[in-house]
Amino acid sequence: MSAARTYFDHNATAPVRPAAAEAMAAALQAGGNPSSIHAEGRAARGRVEAARDALAALGEVRTTEIVFTSGGTEANALALTPALLPNPSEAVLLISAVEHVCVLQGHRFPKERVELIPVQADGVIDLAWLEARLAAAPEGSVMVAVQWANNETGIIQPIPAIANLVHAHKGRIHVDGVQGAGKIAFTRRELGADTLALSAHKLGGPQGIGALILGPGLVIDQKMLIGGGQERGTRAGTENVPGIAGFGAAVREALAALPAETARLAALRDACEAALLEHAPEAVIFGAGVARLPNTLCFAIPGLKAETALMAFDLNGVALSSGSACSSGKVKRSHVLAAMGVPDDLAACALRLSLGWSSTEKDVIQFGSALEKIRNNTIKKDTRAA
Repeated sequence: MSAARTYFDHNATAPVRPAAAEAMAAALQAGGNPSSIHAEGRAARGRVEAARDALAALGEVRTTEIVFTSGGTEANALALTPALLPNPSEAVLLISAVEHVCVLQGHRFPKERVELIPVQADGVIDLAWLEARLAAAPEGSVMVAVQWANNETGIIQPIPAIANLVHAHKGRIHVDGVQGAGKIAFTRRELGADTLALSAHKLGGPQGIGALILGPGLVIDQKMLIGGGQERGTRAGTENVPGIAGFGAAVREALAALPAETARLAALRDACEAALLEHAPEAVIFGAGVARLPNTLCFAIPGLKAETALMAFDLNGVALSSGSACSSGKVKRSHVLAAMGVPDDLAACALRLSLGWSSTEKDVIQFGSALEKIRNNTIKKDTRAA
């Protein structure tokens, strides 16, 4: 019988919730194409629309504003188009320097029209820089892409304040909401986002399904996939009914648990942080002075390289990450920490711990135990080397 393991990598992929797996299995067994008019097709359509209802409740939006995609990456790509701007002929895309790699690609904006918004040492974007850049651009020509919460550090951006600046200059703001949804309560209106990307597998749904929320009146004329009229003509292709059903089930469970889940995760995260500082008081916690996701702890123990630490934690039954999981499994320097001005030697030691719906107090205890063993072994090796 294998030893119990602690999974602290929810920001990469959360374990699938049982309710989501059941919904997917039921959809797979039932079959049916949601575009068909017979009973089986109508049943499939019912599953899709039930999930759409769940997402609409999550962000307090209209169901007609939700477009299902293959994941967060496609949702971001679908939104990043000059066609959504009032003045597309002079379109400029401003991207925060700490965005997910899929957003940094710029997608349908010409590369020469893409600029990075600098961040301060605490990871929060420079609002003064942004305001000045917006003022220098033609009205209605700027789209700003900013993550609601960073996938590596958990740092939360002041989206409402950013949206107010953008809208004052008749621009659009796209928000990558993948990491925040299901962990902290929100409404699209409160955020002020014109478009918002979501992903199922970050909150206990299946991989390979996401959604884009389009603000009132926004229509994407430049389609990425052209074919049938699915998703009200915005995204062609037969809908992934099992994936959508699982997404909906996961969202319903996540929404029902908020805000109690936010508080529970924050308590577990803080307990992990306390254990970290107990066994490694010299540890550096990134984003400690600003708002962070309740489930995310990004830290570095000076002198303990991320590669070494990840293997040691894994051998002690704890799954962590060194940052984004979208880098072909390689441990490399984080562009997020680089943008924050973190020195190379410290960034090379950065680890990310991310909790979720399946996390428990026992996991915190196992993390502390593993950390103590790793720390003691490191100290012994250092003593022998001296």
